[in-house]
Amino acid sequence: MQKKTNRKTNMQMIRKCMPLYIMMLPCIVYLIINNYIPMAGIVVAFKKYNVKTGLFGGQWIGLSNFEYLFKQDAFLIIRNTFLYNIAFIIINLILGVAVAIMISDITGKFSRKIYQSAILFPFVVSWVIVSYIVYAFLSVENGMINNSILDFFGSPPVEWYSETKYWPFILVLVNAWKSLGYGCLLYIAAIAGIDKEMYESAQLDGASKWKQIWYITIPNMIPTMITVVLLQIGRIFYSDFGLFYQVPQNSGALYPVTNTIDTYVYRAMMSAGGIGRSAAACVFQSFMGFIFIMLANFIVRKVDRDSALF
Repeated sequence: MQKKTNRKTNMQMIRKCMPLYIMMLPCIVYLIINNYIPMAGIVVAFKKYNVKTGLFGGQWIGLSNFEYLFKQDAFLIIRNTFLYNIAFIIINLILGVAVAIMISDITGKFSRKIYQSAILFPFVVSWVIVSYIVYAFLSVENGMINNSILDFFGSPPVEWYSETKYWPFILVLVNAWKSLGYGCLLYIAAIAGIDKEMYESAQLDGASKWKQIWYITIPNMIPTMITVVLLQIGRIFYSDFGLFYQVPQNSGALYPVTNTIDTYVYRAMMSAGGIGRSAAACVFQSFMGFIFIMLANFIVRKVDRDSALF
């Protein structure tokens, strides 16, 4: 009798949640087709790939495809990828929180929507378009910086696409400009969920605006901030191909500061035998991302168990 009651209850819950399951179905199908089925290609990382024999043919060569990742030049690429992502995480977090707080303080609803749309617009712009915008600023012959700003101060023009020392700052700035909007909207949503009575009580106690932000807004945003950072840490050995390939115009002179794992994989695929090494690089990226997100989540669980992903 108890089993029948439990079965009936379960069926009622399934019927109640059926609209949610139907909504989940396209996402599940997408994940299976785009994320899980291609995982069969992992075997290529451990084989000498041959087009004639296909994915599951060819000679097993163990970890030979991974060796190039630990040579001196490849180590520089791994270092670039890691350090750029660390800078992106820190800077985008600080700017996203700051801009979200400023937009949330705008009283007019129409003005707030305008600012939210404006901050999100770069996020939906193609990297190809962004590369042309950057080129309009940095072009040696016709760029705005050389022909307007530097010329106004009497400074000589700069060969932007040949000078490596400027590009770490340029790439971080361009990434922040383009990626800021997405994180900013998440933080705005987190601020909108804070109980307004907390701010009213703080005002009655004479708390300044800065103290309200420091003791009410930021502490309530921490769970969202942790979630965003953890998701970014999971991709800490990945890089945005458009940012590091399109924006520098694939300039060979800039490879020491713009070459990352993803651009290296792309160029490796253009060479003979590059498919196996490319697959090895992707396996390495996934493995290191898994290690880092597990470690970061473990630390978060020790500090604040409720803010951990799992």
